[in-house]
Amino acid sequence: MGRLSDRFQALRARGERALIPFLSAGDPDLAWTEVLVQELVRAGADAVELGVPFSDPMAEGPTVQRASERALRSGTSLLRVLELVKRLRARVSVPLVLMGYANVFLAMTEEGFAAAAADAGVDGVIIVDLPPEEGAPLFAALRRRGVDPILLAAPTTTPARLERLARESRGFLYFVSLTGVTGARAEVAADIEAQVRRARELGIPVCVGFGVSTPEHAERVGRYADGVVVGSALIDRLEGAADLEQARERAADFVARLKEPLRRPLR
Repeated sequence: MGRLSDRFQALRARGERALIPFLSAGDPDLAWTEVLVQELVRAGADAVELGVPFSDPMAEGPTVQRASERALRSGTSLLRVLELVKRLRARVSVPLVLMGYANVFLAMTEEGFAAAAADAGVDGVIIVDLPPEEGAPLFAALRRRGVDPILLAAPTTTPARLERLARESRGFLYFVSLTGVTGARAEVAADIEAQVRRARELGIPVCVGFGVSTPEHAERVGRYADGVVVGSALIDRLEGAADLEQARERAADFVARLKEPLRRPLR
C-alpha cells in the first residue's frame, strides 16, 4: 500500500472524492511551484500532479503548452523536478504525482528513473504517450520501487483494454473525459458515466480529467468517479497573477471551491 491507495481509502471512509490539481512544474519557475504546491495542499488538495515540461506536449491544449514553454525557459528539467519533490516531501504529506512524456523519463533509463523517483518521494507517474505494450519495463521498474504507474483510459477504450489498464495501474486509473487535448471547457463530457462506473468495478479508484473546470463540474463528476483532476482551469487563473502572493490567493480560493462539493457525502 502506498500513499495514493491510503489516501483513497481514507476518502472513501469519509464519503469524499479526491481533488487532484495539476501544475506545470517550473511555471514560471520552481520557486513559485514549491510555494504553490503547499498552498494547494492547505486549501484541500488530496494529491498534486506535477507536469514535467516537454518541448512537444502533444496531449496538451494551449494553456498547458504555454505553461510548459515558460517552465522550459526557466531551466526546468526532470532532475530539477525530482529535487523539488524531495524538498516538498518533507513539507507535505499528500501524494505527489509526476505527469510527462516518455522521452523525458526514458532518457534516464527505466531503472535509473524508477530509482530516482522513489528516492525523491514520488508516489505515482503518468506517462501520456507510453501504452502498456511499450511501457512494461518501466512500469515494472516503478512497481518494484513502490512508485505507482498510473495509466490512462478514454471514451474510446474497449472493455478488454480497460481491464488491462486497470490491472496494470496502481494508485488510480486516469480516465480522460474526452477525445482531444487538455483545456478548460464550458461543459464536462456527459456520456462517460457508464464507462467510469464499469472501470471502478475493476477494483481500482478512477479519477476523471481533461475539461473539468468548475465546482459544478467537480460535483457532477464526483457523483460517479473517485476523484477529479483539474489543470488548465487552475493554470488559467494563475497566468494573469501580478505576483506570487496573488497567485497563492487565486490558487487557494479556486481549490477550496473545487473541493467543497467533493466533501459532501453522496446520497
